[in-house]
Amino acid sequence: MATAAVPAREAANVMEKIVSLAKRRGFFFQSSEIYGGIQGIWDFGPPGVALRNNIKRAWWRSMVELRDDVVGIDAGIIMNPRVWVASGHVQNFTDPLVECKKCHQRFRADQLSGPRHEADGGELTEARQFNLMFKTFIGPAEDSSTQVYLRPETAQGIFVNFANILNSSHMRPPFGIAQIGKAFRNEITPGNSIFRLREFEQMELEYFVPPADELKWLEYWKEQRLNWYLGLGIKREHLRLRAHDKDELAHYARGAFDVEYEFPFGWSELEGIAARGDYDLAAHQKASGRDLSYFDDIVRERYVPHVVEPSGGVDRAMLTLMLDAYHEEEVRGEQRVVLKFHHSVAPIQVAILPLSRKEPLITTAQKVEHELRPYFRTEYDDTQSIGKRYRRQDEIGTPFAVTIDFETDKDQSATIRSRDAMTQIRIPLAQLRPKLQELFA
Repeated sequence: MATAAVPAREAANVMEKIVSLAKRRGFFFQSSEIYGGIQGIWDFGPPGVALRNNIKRAWWRSMVELRDDVVGIDAGIIMNPRVWVASGHVQNFTDPLVECKKCHQRFRADQLSGPRHEADGGELTEARQFNLMFKTFIGPAEDSSTQVYLRPETAQGIFVNFANILNSSHMRPPFGIAQIGKAFRNEITPGNSIFRLREFEQMELEYFVPPADELKWLEYWKEQRLNWYLGLGIKREHLRLRAHDKDELAHYARGAFDVEYEFPFGWSELEGIAARGDYDLAAHQKASGRDLSYFDDIVRERYVPHVVEPSGGVDRAMLTLMLDAYHEEEVRGEQRVVLKFHHSVAPIQVAILPLSRKEPLITTAQKVEHELRPYFRTEYDDTQSIGKRYRRQDEIGTPFAVTIDFETDKDQSATIRSRDAMTQIRIPLAQLRPKLQELFA
């Protein structure tokens, strides 16, 4: 029998354990690792891709498909550079940068313990503002006239397409435009594994509302977004909503909240929900000369909609799910590591494992896997001993394993093993699918 789990947050080196597990089981690796890697960029292996896709599917299902007031968009990563001038990113999207005169390492000044903090015994330079946008060029010439940027957020692609969506979809405020996509920030100090990256993936909604209703919808979306993370199986005691203090707010924001998670390095932002006013649409309307207002033909009023923005990251959601699911248990005197994912996000939901590589076990197991595949995320595995395969499935978070053994050919039954309860039940092959659906339900 398994003893009580040791909560992950009690382990001082839990981040190291997660990174080790992630590499061992293929969730994520340092990008370009064979060449020494590149800081702030990670590659995702088979279970990592599956987990990320499940997160994105769950977000899109909740935010778009199950609502009649939200539509989707997929805007370009490279946009006209005037977009970033109008949005304020060229002038203001900066972090304060200092450099150690001795070791020449660079640091964010706001993360050090004073304006003249010394790193490794070296004096620091005065802080200067460092723009976080990556620059590149369009066409063969490389000069200021062809310079463009990799987008640092997906939101601006929504704002500049507001009129296009409004005219083509005939939506009426309150309504939202949702997008999932890559963004790029030249972070001075990326770190904490996949928590702070230079290349990352965002899940953003811009929800356009009548000006008088902005704060009402801010309250609505902060609760919706907290509940979404709870629905993924994240423990309530590890989540909280934190209102931004006035000195944290952008000058145009009327209010903002963070969904925070208790990471091993402390409480930190998982997702932000902000009331942005009409700042973005008004800025692009002024800079482009295009009308981005909305005319309400019911009340006969024209206005520039205000925006409430829930903005989260796929990478942080992935890291949070792995940390929250991580357990160490002692089973019959041996240590067991298990990721207790909710079945909705687990990379593999059902593993089919023949007890040996002998016939007819292999043929039967492959047949079972093909029959279950349309209904569950499945995996067939006949490598190593059955014990090692169970441990691997535990570590990638598979809720159930179906074992095809030497009795299967005689009684046309198989054993379902539960990841969490560590119990096994014998089920006729013909009843595997309905039984598994019952267990997931």
